[in-house]
Amino acid sequence: MTSELLLLRGGTVFDGLGSPGVVADVVVDDGLVREILPTGSEAPVHARVVDCDGLYVAPGFVDAHSHSDMVPLMDEPQPFKLLQGVTTEVAGNCGFSFAPLTDESAAVVRDMYAELAAGADVQAGSFAAFLDLVEASGPTNHLAYLVGHHTLRLTANGAGDELRAGAIDEMRRLAAEAFEAGAVGFSTGLIYPPGCFAGLDELTELARVAGAYGRTYATHMRDEGRYVEDAVDEAVAIARAGGIRLQISHCKAAGTAAHGKGTVLLDRIEQARLSGVDVMGDQYPYLAGGTVMLALLPNEAVAGGAQAMVARLADPAGRARLRALADQGRPADGMWASTEPAKILITSHRDSSHVGRTVADLAQAAGDADPFDTLCELLIADPGAMIVLEMMAEPDVRAIMSSPLVGIGSDNGPPLGLQHPRTYGCFPRLFGTYVREQRVLTWEEAIRKASSLIARQFGLAGRGVLLPGAHADVTVFDPATIGHTGSYVQPDLPTEGIRTVLLDGRVVVEDGAFTGERAGRVLRG
Repeated sequence: MTSELLLLRGGTVFDGLGSPGVVADVVVDDGLVREILPTGSEAPVHARVVDCDGLYVAPGFVDAHSHSDMVPLMDEPQPFKLLQGVTTEVAGNCGFSFAPLTDESAAVVRDMYAELAAGADVQAGSFAAFLDLVEASGPTNHLAYLVGHHTLRLTANGAGDELRAGAIDEMRRLAAEAFEAGAVGFSTGLIYPPGCFAGLDELTELARVAGAYGRTYATHMRDEGRYVEDAVDEAVAIARAGGIRLQISHCKAAGTAAHGKGTVLLDRIEQARLSGVDVMGDQYPYLAGGTVMLALLPNEAVAGGAQAMVARLADPAGRARLRALADQGRPADGMWASTEPAKILITSHRDSSHVGRTVADLAQAAGDADPFDTLCELLIADPGAMIVLEMMAEPDVRAIMSSPLVGIGSDNGPPLGLQHPRTYGCFPRLFGTYVREQRVLTWEEAIRKASSLIARQFGLAGRGVLLPGAHADVTVFDPATIGHTGSYVQPDLPTEGIRTVLLDGRVVVEDGAFTGERAGRVLRG
């Protein structure tokens, strides 16, 4: 279906490249931005006029870091991203993708990462078949997909920590198939199983395949706290080996011991760029993160999959060994030592009575139990449980946000249950809190971070800019009201200020409400 002829009249237009906004009229026709004219120009014949007086007109926002992989397969359309002004998401992050899978690897994914599946059935199949399925399901916004290293490794090698003979060659073959099908890059999650067991040689082999296709490497690094310098150096080495762009996911200085290291992270990124590696990052504007509960445990706890983990946690001697490792707080020892039980909020668990409570609450309710024992019992009951945990300090968040090398990525989960508020309001929060209220960023710089910076890094040609000839993905918002007041215990409150959203020139949000049209596409590399 072709889009109608539109004239967005009288708004302050931002090109997405960091230029100041100018009052102008935008002509949209057949899915493209055709002209940007002085305001008050005569409307083209038969054009529908959209009054944008007093509003900002920007490129549709591009979310660098999404876990919306399976959202298009949900029965009802899910406009939670469109209502933030997001027109394109990059999914398949942190090493998690839902293809390519065999029956065996699909079973592991169902056991350990079920909450990321949005209630949809995880099935075996190729990466090409998965993209075709998403396209046929009718996404509400555009999606570009990374192929996940976890998935490649599970499918080629199983859930064990040691590599089988020929596993790397099989991962290379599967990665090449994914790139041929349209994956825009590959991702790692080096604190999660089985990616946490991968060495530099394994990852550089995949980077070289990605390099042959001109793709991007996106990484949840091996450490985001006390050892963040080493983690950045590893990521840069992998990207350099493949000659590829590098995207450092959800940049942060995590854990009390790392507070103040935001500038260290940025210095490492800047030095890598000066040495010739095209590295950028992304960030969400919150002090808390969200992840799978098992990320709190040492790597060796999760070798072999969910059943093996449960057996170790149920064994008193095994649990004591894991506790000793966890307290050391090294990258391979999990996140337990870098947070506090009172700051670990359970957002998803098979026992719904635990949702909305902290590990400390539940330990106290169990007769002042050791919180680590409480954690273990929670994981025995549900290996796929999810958490939100406060990790960051505001000065680090602001310092990282101020860098011109760091864009925006929500790190959202599916819009089900007690999600982190970033799922529902990341982009409006950025503009409302950190641009309008706190003035950490200018409007033009924040819009660049939310659009062209990310589109360029993932090779999304014609997206993330508002210029003649670009795809007409457009967000119109009210700078005086844009924002989101969702909290960690009430995350799914409505956003404010998003007025109109176009997807390839079709109006999908009008007067702040979703029109019901599933107009998204899969954007293939």
